[in-house]
Amino acid sequence: MISKENIIKRFTSYVTIDTESDPNSKTTPSTKKQWDLANKLAEELKTIGMHDVSIDANAYIMATLPSNVTHKVPTIGFIAHFDTSPDFTGANVNPQIIENYHGGDIVLHKEENIILSPDYFEDLKQYIGQTLITTDGTTLLGADDKAGICEIVSAMEYLINHPEIKHGTIKVGFTPDEEIGRGAHKFDVETFGADWAYTMDGSQIGELEYENFNAASAVVTVKGKIVHPGYAKGKMINSMYIATEFINSLPRIETPEHTDGYQGFFHLHDIKGAVEQTTLHYIIRDHDKQHFEARKEVMQKLTNELNSQYGREVVTTEIKDQYYNMREKIEPVMHIVDIAEEAMKQLDIEPLIKAIRGGTDGSQLSFMGLPCPNIFAGGHNFHGRYEYVPVESMIKATEVICKIAELTAAVKA
Repeated sequence: MISKENIIKRFTSYVTIDTESDPNSKTTPSTKKQWDLANKLAEELKTIGMHDVSIDANAYIMATLPSNVTHKVPTIGFIAHFDTSPDFTGANVNPQIIENYHGGDIVLHKEENIILSPDYFEDLKQYIGQTLITTDGTTLLGADDKAGICEIVSAMEYLINHPEIKHGTIKVGFTPDEEIGRGAHKFDVETFGADWAYTMDGSQIGELEYENFNAASAVVTVKGKIVHPGYAKGKMINSMYIATEFINSLPRIETPEHTDGYQGFFHLHDIKGAVEQTTLHYIIRDHDKQHFEARKEVMQKLTNELNSQYGREVVTTEIKDQYYNMREKIEPVMHIVDIAEEAMKQLDIEPLIKAIRGGTDGSQLSFMGLPCPNIFAGGHNFHGRYEYVPVESMIKATEVICKIAELTAAVKA
């Protein structure tokens, strides 16, 4: 059995180390403090008995658990990231242990009246009677993705201590800067040496994902002309009004708050405006590649129409692709999803196979030659003060890793 006490101890030791990444940094890792956990993890992997433990100049960690079978078995990998989101502070995390959750409100911070309530977060009702780890209401928790790291390390430790469980060679990889979209950028797939891998970076128990958004960013710059307002008639061009035209010309219902499932969207996430110049930052998302390309064309067509309307170039739009739907790379090797699904079923976990409404290191790694579906890590409400993780879900995720290793040992390489 996976030790509940060890899971709690290991996980809380990770989340109390601040590893927030920084999208404005040009270094890898983007923050020096990520090294604190990276170095700890490298030493821990050595301590539990992993082989070939390495940490490179960019804080990417790799390690190997050698095969304990005589026949040739595919080499598989498990990957997670140790940075936390810059959207909400990850400094001074004070995890709270809620034993035998009773099903009602959880007071995270009495003085500030911060409450984690099942009336708002209905998923809590799934975990009545279980042990939850929450924040104290002032920080995020960091289950994204320190729960995944905890599960991978715990699974490797369990397999090392239980050699009766047969497995092939297993590779482990921990990355920085996933939260700012760079987790796979400097990942050396050839050195990693796995035939396929799984990221442990999903949410609720049972999640198994091999589809994600196609993603692009768009920076829309609107140029105006500033003139003294008292003498502005026929001369001033207010860029903010033109920017408003641009915003209102995109379909209002195709935004994150109006879409779910396989529906894509345009998301305006930042505006900086003045009369002379307004800048709009968008992200474009769609699971369907043709719809994705069409969304980019819509933004460019709108740009051209506004420039034609004003008789000069008042709007410029720069679109950059970020990542693509890994489905096209996974479908030719669907047996790797089937193995994960069977592992869950054998552990009495109902597989929840669905598309990710976001991205994952696995999507980039899949296009780099390492097919990489995503498996649940157990956490909920990522990137904010209401984040929590059920310990029982982490235990189950750890068991899934071990079971995948065992099932893969029965696959001929």
